[in-house]
Amino acid sequence: MQKFLLASTLVMGGALLVGDLGAHGGTYRGPGDTVPPGAGGDSGGGEAPLTGPIPGTGTSPTPGTGVGPLGPTTSPGGGPLGTGSGTSTYTGPELTTDLSQWSFWWEFNKDGFLNLREALDERVVTGEIGYWLGDGMKSQARTSVRPSRAQVEEDVVPVLLATLEQETNKDIVTGCLIALAKIGDRVDESGTSQFQETFTGFLTHANQEIRETAAIALGILANPSSLDLLEALVFNRELGQRAVASNEVDLRTRAYAAYGLGLVGARNDDPEIRQRIVTALLEALPMTHGLSTPDVGVAVVSSLGLVPLDAVPAPLEADAAVITIPQQIEALLEYFENPSHDRFVRAHVPTAVGRLFTAYEAGASEEDTAQLKAQLAPALLLPLDPKRGRYLESEVRMASALALGLIGDADDEDLDGEIRDALIGAADDPLRQVRKFALIGLAKSAARPGQDEAQSARGRSETVDYLIRNMERGRSGVERWAGIAAGVYAFQLNVAGESAPSALYSSLSEQLQKAKAVDDIGAFSVAAGLFGNKQLVEELLERLEKTGQDEARGYVALGLGMLDDRRAIEPIQNVVEQSEYRPTLLKQAATALGLLGDREASRSLVAMLGEAQGLATQAALASALGQIGDRDSIDMLVEMLGDETLTDTARGFAAVALGLVAEKELLPWNEKLSRDVNYRAATPTLNSTAGTGVLNLL
Repeated sequence: MQKFLLASTLVMGGALLVGDLGAHGGTYRGPGDTVPPGAGGDSGGGEAPLTGPIPGTGTSPTPGTGVGPLGPTTSPGGGPLGTGSGTSTYTGPELTTDLSQWSFWWEFNKDGFLNLREALDERVVTGEIGYWLGDGMKSQARTSVRPSRAQVEEDVVPVLLATLEQETNKDIVTGCLIALAKIGDRVDESGTSQFQETFTGFLTHANQEIRETAAIALGILANPSSLDLLEALVFNRELGQRAVASNEVDLRTRAYAAYGLGLVGARNDDPEIRQRIVTALLEALPMTHGLSTPDVGVAVVSSLGLVPLDAVPAPLEADAAVITIPQQIEALLEYFENPSHDRFVRAHVPTAVGRLFTAYEAGASEEDTAQLKAQLAPALLLPLDPKRGRYLESEVRMASALALGLIGDADDEDLDGEIRDALIGAADDPLRQVRKFALIGLAKSAARPGQDEAQSARGRSETVDYLIRNMERGRSGVERWAGIAAGVYAFQLNVAGESAPSALYSSLSEQLQKAKAVDDIGAFSVAAGLFGNKQLVEELLERLEKTGQDEARGYVALGLGMLDDRRAIEPIQNVVEQSEYRPTLLKQAATALGLLGDREASRSLVAMLGEAQGLATQAALASALGQIGDRDSIDMLVEMLGDETLTDTARGFAAVALGLVAEKELLPWNEKLSRDVNYRAATPTLNSTAGTGVLNLL
């Protein structure tokens, strides 16, 4: 499944060995794309070990056996969706990594802030015009660097299809499947999709990884004609069983199919298609209770959050029941508030309802929006209640801290004031992650203007004061989260055409200048990039030269890229040239060059990919090439894919990079799933140590 896993990855400067997992093709999310999947307990002074061990096996999957990180994924029988009785026993893998670090949140959420592809559609590009202006600056030529649809269909698609017909290597096959899904095909008048038929044929493959890749590829392709099959896979119906050539659709494939339904709905605006998908997912939700793992339930909940219905639905057919967003939210909250349901599944409800509320707010009246918020907010506020909330599971409480940022705004009365009080009050929460997620939630809610300008000014002033206090006097990493939150707040104001107050900028600038620890340098450099003030460029350039640790230096480079100052191009080019065997630094620096519009970057990266041997370096190069999305890299990548003198993993990564460069969406397809996700409640099919989750796929 395009899972070229980093066999050894760096987590905050320390090595996290994930075992002899081979050359799969996805990467963790987190520092250097390395985030463990589990959630688990957390106590006041620090993170408790994650609450594993994993029930069943704890070993990596054996190809073709249907055995995954949770043990056997096929069940002995019973239940409309599968097997098992009672709440799942899954508690997360046994890891002791500190997941409360700011860089984990950033790696899950960065795509929406970087928005690299959109930036590159109209970007200053080096080397396009050779004459000089009177002030000594080279002319800045604006041109799109992304490939045209015609180029993709003529130069990329035939090669990927031909490779699928000829190759049997798992890495190459899965890389080509996902690449084609991201590119998308043209559907003929009858609704027939060539890619859909190709993907369906791989559902019977002997290798489990290829089978589940085919299932998620159908979702990424987002052709509504695949709905019958995806629903049959989720519900373990006869059509789905025939498609996988078995009398049982395994739970992993069902989970991927459930994510697929959400992805199809997110890509299609037809109200009938969305109604159908939401109806199916709501029917599936109660059936997931009692399965032996929470994977299908988490996928169903997450997908419901991707398919908001129209705020004012148009009638479909005379006898058709029309579901509304408030009904979607009501059903999710009913599941959320039932303590007998799996805590991992419930811990994804807050994000789902937050996404749905945001969509509803965009199309509904102020009165209807206020009414829905009044129904929704109490359920999300309860987990942060200092008394009653302490009895709820830690994963649920963490999720609520994040989700409140999606429904609150800067108003200073009623529910919005209560939301802000709860997020500020989380400073005393015994769970470290709740305290830190609450800072992000607070920043996001304050950036949203309320209905009353005077009230919004007071609410924002209170938020800014709180962020400054935590930046300057925070402890145990809170100061770094406050810096990132300040950057998020400033970024959202900039998007709205507003500016963050000078006091917030001054505090951030001071912390950047004082930073000495690796984590401090990284956090405040990224925050500076989010803030968007070019007065910070000189400080970051000096940091780039003097910082020696790869992870911190990579984030310094990324901050410079976000500030879009051309003075940074040459020094970051030098960093890339020196980091061929340093993937953590390489990926961030290469991404920065993409943000700065350096056309030479992709050519250098393709050459490095052809020579790279380590999986970590190959993954970093492929990811960086995809984020830059330069059409000039296509010919070189096509040549690599067909070069049988290269290793299978190198060729597989060439397929991955082709899909990334030619992707039909501006943002990565799984960004809609990773944004605001509660990664502290991950399942193997969401984000895993085996690199097999939907958030791991490049």
